[in-house]
Amino acid sequence: MRRFMKGNDAIVHGALLAGCEAYFGYPITPASEIAETASKMFPEAGAVFLQAESEIASIQMVFGAASAGVRAMTGSSGPGISLMQEGISYLAGAELPCVIADIMRGGPGLGNIGPEQGDYFQMVKGGGHGNYRNIVLAPNSVQEMCDMTIHAFELADRYRNPAVVLADGALGQMMEAVELPEPCAPQPAKVWAVTGEAATRGNLITSIYLRNEELEKHNEKLQAKYRRVEEKEILWQEHLVEDAEWLLVAYGISSRVARATADEARLRGMKIGLLRPITLFPFPSQRLHELAARIRSVLVVELSYGQLLEDVRLAVNGRVPVRLLGRAGGMIPTEEEVLTAIKKMESDCVGNLA
Repeated sequence: MRRFMKGNDAIVHGALLAGCEAYFGYPITPASEIAETASKMFPEAGAVFLQAESEIASIQMVFGAASAGVRAMTGSSGPGISLMQEGISYLAGAELPCVIADIMRGGPGLGNIGPEQGDYFQMVKGGGHGNYRNIVLAPNSVQEMCDMTIHAFELADRYRNPAVVLADGALGQMMEAVELPEPCAPQPAKVWAVTGEAATRGNLITSIYLRNEELEKHNEKLQAKYRRVEEKEILWQEHLVEDAEWLLVAYGISSRVARATADEARLRGMKIGLLRPITLFPFPSQRLHELAARIRSVLVVELSYGQLLEDVRLAVNGRVPVRLLGRAGGMIPTEEEVLTAIKKMESDCVGNLA
């Protein structure tokens, strides 16, 4: 079925197609349509929708539902996501699967409701306390807002871990055609859950280990899980990289600008390619490292002042220069701005050679 819808609405459709049984949330622009649409569609589908009194309450309700084996999710933006960080750490520590949609707005503080990508650190690196990681997917179209929500539920269950759909406000608010896939097959019972039935009464859901040795062992178990995620679940997309001399790296709405720039640059005789990370954790570090061996420079295009940039620099590991074109406050760079930044890199490289 093909439908025309907002990115935020596509997340709700994807969640229900994935078999999500409960949505707990609190509205905040530019993510408000997620809660609004869920409030209509979840009850119609026989699922639970509950508007909590705050984002802190929302994430703890997700914890409770996930503990009982329910596919549950929440969604928010900026300040709301900040309030959820402690709960996300609890979910990761208790190894509970859930999906969190973060539709990023301007910051810091209350900022504004314009699109930004300033939540990268707190979602990709783990903004709460402790040694945990979220699985993070970064769509760049309304179709992918739906598809990656479904995939996020699959990954969350596979690894018993929070999974994040990380999108900027532009993607949440834009409208595009979406081909809705078939509903996912019913999920098997989660034998580790606590449901009140006799078979689950010996189960324990917790993130607290008071003995030092026990907590270290639990952390080692989590780190082993994250290594498995890095081995098996990395996703990225390449465009015109085969003979590229200059490489753009971008995700979300920035990657659409970068792709259009690469296409325009080819018409002007400039060999520019694009690597778009789809999973931000796990990050396609190895592929970036390989590409860095045969290109002249990398330009990171993001709606922040150098968060994705850090992972790119780590991956490139000094092989080539890495520069940043960053905008914030709801400002999105144009193709010409990206081309100008690349020409500046080219000029600097020539100057250094001279």
